[in-house]
Amino acid sequence: MSIMNKIESGMEKILVPIATKLNAQRHICAIRDAFILAFPITMAGSLMVLLNNVLLDPNGFVAKLIHLGDLIPNLADYQAIFAPILNGSLNILAILIVFLIARNLARILGADDLLVGLAAVSVFFIIYPAGEGGMISTQYMGPQGLFVAIIVGLVVGEILSRLSKTPKLEIKMPEQVPPAVARTFKILFPIIIVVMGFSIGNFLLLKVTDGGGIHTLIYNFLQAPLTKIGDSIFSVIIFAIVSNLLWIMGIHGPNTIAAVRDTMFSEANQANLAFVQANGTAWGAPYETTWALTDAFSNYGGSGMTLGLIIAIFLFSKMKDQRDIAKLSLAPGLFNINESIIFGLPIVLNPILIIPFLIIPIVNILIGYSFILLKIIPPVAYPVLWTTPGPLIPFIGTGGEIMGLVVGIICLAVSVLIYAPFIIASNKANKQMYEEELNSNTESM
Repeated sequence: MSIMNKIESGMEKILVPIATKLNAQRHICAIRDAFILAFPITMAGSLMVLLNNVLLDPNGFVAKLIHLGDLIPNLADYQAIFAPILNGSLNILAILIVFLIARNLARILGADDLLVGLAAVSVFFIIYPAGEGGMISTQYMGPQGLFVAIIVGLVVGEILSRLSKTPKLEIKMPEQVPPAVARTFKILFPIIIVVMGFSIGNFLLLKVTDGGGIHTLIYNFLQAPLTKIGDSIFSVIIFAIVSNLLWIMGIHGPNTIAAVRDTMFSEANQANLAFVQANGTAWGAPYETTWALTDAFSNYGGSGMTLGLIIAIFLFSKMKDQRDIAKLSLAPGLFNINESIIFGLPIVLNPILIIPFLIIPIVNILIGYSFILLKIIPPVAYPVLWTTPGPLIPFIGTGGEIMGLVVGIICLAVSVLIYAPFIIASNKANKQMYEEELNSNTESM
């Protein structure tokens, strides 16, 4: 038996049963289906990020490569045409998800899914932090607010669905009352109880957090431990793990840790940049461990090395929906835009794919770092645009060292190999879950 077959067999014995049970759990189902339903809108936003940052930004990878800014005067001005699409897609993703999760959970529990979903949106804004002058900012309406959106969707969906089935809280209207009106009165008291409960809880939390609320509490809790980490290869790995853990929970990892990360590694980045400007080479740059290691070796396609995931799906997946999502995500993924694959498969709270999503960046950071320690390639010291396709990042970042490109290709190949057995296991888990659902539906007929 080959090594790959042994790995597949082990995956099937351990992960498939666990994944099947988790995928059948109602809260996981509600979250998973919410992200799947939001995928077309997420995809539209991802394509606009691709268009605006790769083609219409004079510093974008393609625009800079073909000197598009010289051919089209005021190229960046055309970003304004497509930027509003982001406001109606990725920038309101948390609002869509909170509605869909609550609605999905209510549907599973046999409650009024539409009114429960609307109540969840109401609660989301009841606890939303107020900006200056009472104005509402958009900071937590997109991916950065997803964690709170998931919690609110689950809590409101669960509590309101159960309260709506309590006869004592139900207002029964006469038969001559239109169904739409009777429907709203039936769940009126439960909605009032839920929104008042969250409003009181938010008021108390604001007092405790000096007006910051749940969002500030969460982000301070996540960021505070990171400020105590020193500048070393271990800190690079820890930041990479934390960033990807946040993605798994639906939080935009890079944005959350950016303030702490950029402050911690700024001295090393500036020293390396000053060195290459003075010497014209990355060989001998003073710092071998900077945050550039992650982009150079472990973020191809975006966080979690999802370009490797897309390739693994093409090579090993037999599921049509996975392959369709991979096809749509390939173009953005080449330029390190991966919201479509993270929210489309989804990777968020996916019991199988979260394992390689966390492991691969660690492995590839260590691979790249080992080549630097062995003096096969110099430190990644040259600044590289974030939309630069995968293996080209270490090539450009090391000052055009061909071995940098080779190491980049090695890291991509390693990521494909690690993702492969998990993709095969996810196929088997989904097939088993589908067969169980089919059998249960057949028995109920």
